[in-house]
Amino acid sequence: MTCLLALDQGTTSSRAMVFDTDGRVRGASQREFRQHYPQPGWVEHDAHEILTTQLDCARAAIAEAGVAPSDVVGLGIANQRETTIVWERATGRAIAPAIVWQDRRTAPDCDRLRAVGQAEAIRRSTGLELDAYFSATKLAWILREVPGARERARRGELAFGTVDAWLIWHLSGGALHATDAGNASRTMLYDIHRGQWDDDLLALFDIPRSMLPTVVDSIGVCGHAQRDVLGASIPIAGIGGDQQAATFGQACLAPGMAKQTYGTGCFLLMNTGERAVESANRLLTTIGWRQRGASTYALEGSIFVGGALVQWLRDELGLVRRSEDIEALAASVPDSAGVVLVPAFTGLGAPWWDAYARGTLLGLTRGTTRAHIARAALEAIALQTVDLVTAMDADGAGPLRELRVDGGAAANNLLMQMQADLLGVPVVRPEMLETTAFGAACLAALGVGVWADEATVASHWREAARFQPRMSRDRREAVIARWHRGVERARDWAQE
Repeated sequence: MTCLLALDQGTTSSRAMVFDTDGRVRGASQREFRQHYPQPGWVEHDAHEILTTQLDCARAAIAEAGVAPSDVVGLGIANQRETTIVWERATGRAIAPAIVWQDRRTAPDCDRLRAVGQAEAIRRSTGLELDAYFSATKLAWILREVPGARERARRGELAFGTVDAWLIWHLSGGALHATDAGNASRTMLYDIHRGQWDDDLLALFDIPRSMLPTVVDSIGVCGHAQRDVLGASIPIAGIGGDQQAATFGQACLAPGMAKQTYGTGCFLLMNTGERAVESANRLLTTIGWRQRGASTYALEGSIFVGGALVQWLRDELGLVRRSEDIEALAASVPDSAGVVLVPAFTGLGAPWWDAYARGTLLGLTRGTTRAHIARAALEAIALQTVDLVTAMDADGAGPLRELRVDGGAAANNLLMQMQADLLGVPVVRPEMLETTAFGAACLAALGVGVWADEATVASHWREAARFQPRMSRDRREAVIARWHRGVERARDWAQE
């Protein structure tokens, strides 16, 4: 049986899935790995634990599918984006912990660059906000803070990559140092218009060009996983950052189509086709994917805390025993009774971009119960999404006609109904909720020619549920206005 292998390397776990050429899941495996918080605002991973868990999952998924590694005709990779790894070319060993996309340690570096007027030049080239979220300041921090790192980098001894490049390096036995255009566009070092690394930005951050991976198409064979890694020489044929892969897997293949992934964070991407829409509302202009040298662009809004909010209620406050219990608890009350929860644990993403905002719980009374807090938490996830859609409309990328949804929290019917009510448009959930892994498989299927074109991808997308808006316009506007009052109180809290 001919199969496709998708590696879905996420922020809290590694997953692998085997799909047949009809898009059906034949095998799957998932492994969680440790999160490290050495200081407030710092988030790190062990890069080698990422690698080990991902390879273990790949082998286990192939075994569960009951196929031989030689039956896998294409491998696709989806990965947590922006997370920054530096390793030795000679040994493949990381020289420091991976600095995760959520990490805020370089916010002061961004402030200094903003103060000297660099933000506009960065946005003009990369489409990104000057923010600690992206890879450039994380990489500069490693070169500055790890003893001898910058000198070793200048001698050509060190390699940089986001997680896709780290996996590709090890899958290929060090033969291939590559990233795709979509992942490159998340580094804050890549000119998305000219399609190349930006020498001015490399100079600004003092990053040697020799560290950088080759930028390849998202769709197409760029190399092979070695036989001694996965048991066969398997073409690496699809690469995409997790949100780009999910957009592809949701078959948002035409301009104006949009999806939201509800994961650790939440990410809304709207396909803008060949046009790189310049945002006046602090959204991100990014590359969705590249095929045969031609880029498809997207407008993106990033929410730093989505599903992580439910994990916090579970693990730190003990409001629920299991994450899935949040739906029944929140549904036990008709509304939040005026409670507003702004989950700015690591600052606020788009459209606010406030690294100093902090989590805020407002509107408490003696009658507030854990159910009201749970409901306010779900509302916070949906309301952050409303802010993104409003900004996209203002940028001329809308209007949004429906929102396709995926990720773990998309299984929460109450949250999806809240989302439809607060957006005022239908929310559509597909049969395949693991759209990130599926998108990686789709990229690989096109890359090796198993599927002929994007129409085949669209034919495999199937609707499972549709949530129609039911809230009155007046009620919607009142809830949004109260949310914005809460956001204003959360902003700039940690600023010295």
